[in-house]
Amino acid sequence: MGPKSERVYRTIREWIAAGQYPPGSKLPSERTLSDELAIGRTALRQVLAKLVAESVIEVHGRSSYRVPDRSVTTQAPADVEPWQIHGERTLYDNRWVKLSLVDVEPPGVERFEHHVVKLHHVAIAAVIDDQDRVLMMWRYRFVPDSFGWELPGGIVDEGEDSLEAALREVEEETGWRPDSLEHVVTYQPMVGMVDSPHDIFVGKGAKLVGEPSDLEEAGHIAWVPLADIPGLMARGELMGSGTLVALLHVLSARGAGAPPTNAA
Repeated sequence: MGPKSERVYRTIREWIAAGQYPPGSKLPSERTLSDELAIGRTALRQVLAKLVAESVIEVHGRSSYRVPDRSVTTQAPADVEPWQIHGERTLYDNRWVKLSLVDVEPPGVERFEHHVVKLHHVAIAAVIDDQDRVLMMWRYRFVPDSFGWELPGGIVDEGEDSLEAALREVEEETGWRPDSLEHVVTYQPMVGMVDSPHDIFVGKGAKLVGEPSDLEEAGHIAWVPLADIPGLMARGELMGSGTLVALLHVLSARGAGAPPTNAA
């Protein structure tokens, strides 16, 4: 797209992101948009087609567009019972990991002992700049014996707020201080056996304040274009569930669609 089309594309996206056109609402007619945004109808239709392809808007009727309404309508079943917990015994415990056997009884099933691993509370941050790049680290992980890209993040210290931890970890690991961060989701990476809440934060903008202070974690630091993320994902070069969850959230929010299934 040319500069005028790119301007119109960003303007419509900003309208929707700011809530000027909430989910389910219709956009103005093509004629109104053409006049208001000072763009020809042919170029406008190319912009609208791109927004439709990215699932930012959808076609509604003939030459009419609206913002998709993705409200959650699924209701949680009310007749599913939780497991009964009868006791727990610790097998191993140190400052990093705790391994226990929990005496559990699922509904309609005989009691048994289930292994549970308890790890730390974790905070991870995706910081985006004004060029649509995300702050990442290329580093080696000895457990899978591989290199890959990761977002900054780490353990939430005792008594520390997870937002404070996310801000601290970004600065310690990269030398960049985020302008702000917003919590977007909390998830558990392995709900069947591991207890380790992961808080995901997303922010826009950062200031370089110095060199990384956590040299063990830092690796190679770079601003990676968001456009490269699906390809990196397809090649297996994104490491850690926190990195994947955060970046999938960012791409989904931008209507980037699903990552490719085959490597580039």
